[in-house]
Amino acid sequence: MLLFLAVMAFFGGLRLLELAVSQRNWKAHQTEQRRRLREPLFLWMVLLHSSLFVVLPLEYFLGGPRLALPLSAVAAAILVLALALRVWTLVTMGRSWNVRVVYGDDYPIVSHGPFRYIRHPNYLVVILELLSLPLVWHLYWSALWLSLFNGVVLYFRIRNEEAVLSRNPAWVAAMAHKPRFLPVRNG
Repeated sequence: MLLFLAVMAFFGGLRLLELAVSQRNWKAHQTEQRRRLREPLFLWMVLLHSSLFVVLPLEYFLGGPRLALPLSAVAAAILVLALALRVWTLVTMGRSWNVRVVYGDDYPIVSHGPFRYIRHPNYLVVILELLSLPLVWHLYWSALWLSLFNGVVLYFRIRNEEAVLSRNPAWVAAMAHKPRFLPVRNG
């Protein structure tokens, strides 16, 4: 139980740190030419990420969690890889990273690091986290709920985000031809 609580505290702290970094980055980039997309969907993203800290503990304490090989080990390995990809993504984006959709003709387009291969590495991280974190403890209902809720939210979020970003010819030239989540080898 202590391991579960420690992991949940780690991910809770990570989410709070991301919000603080996002706010700092927005203030650093705020100009008349740059805007944040007004997105009612953002509330759904907040609810999704908040539900992680309700759904997992609820199933954990009501459903009798367990750590058991091989699923727990595979899920933990995926979780560690997702965290490594998150760090790589955030370091690559630097002050351009934000939890909101920020745009403007002069906003820097990041096309190196993981963005060299895919358009949305941070969304891939969230997909992997929301699936693998519950599966470490065999919390199947939580994995299903979080993954389905995330799928719906990301479907609309990515459509909105890409519609805004595609107004910038630099983004289209650098990113539009890349796959969203998984690098695909041509030829």
